Amino acid sequence: MQRTKIIESEVSTAVSAGTATSISSATCVRLHNNTSGIVTVGVSTIVGAATTAYFSMPGNSVEFLEKLSTDVIWTSSEIKASKVGFTN
Repeated sequence: MQRTKIIESEVSTAVSAGTATSISSATCVRLHNNTSGIVTVGVSTIVGAATTAYFSMPGNSVEFLEKLSTDVIWTSSEIKASKVGFTN
């Protein structure tokens, strides 16, 4: 059985590309959309980059995002993010 290992405490996500963060250089991030609305999540190689990849995250859901430690993320509305890993 795979389990989630919490590495850093939960933080609020940045809400603009200019303030995007790597979430403590995480390679795996647990995102918790604790709102009822859809939130757009942006992933980029640098803060403020025009070449951001996006995905939509439904309300009241959890996603695990794998990324490079240097990649940064931001969201259209503030949600919660934690640096995590997986263990058996």
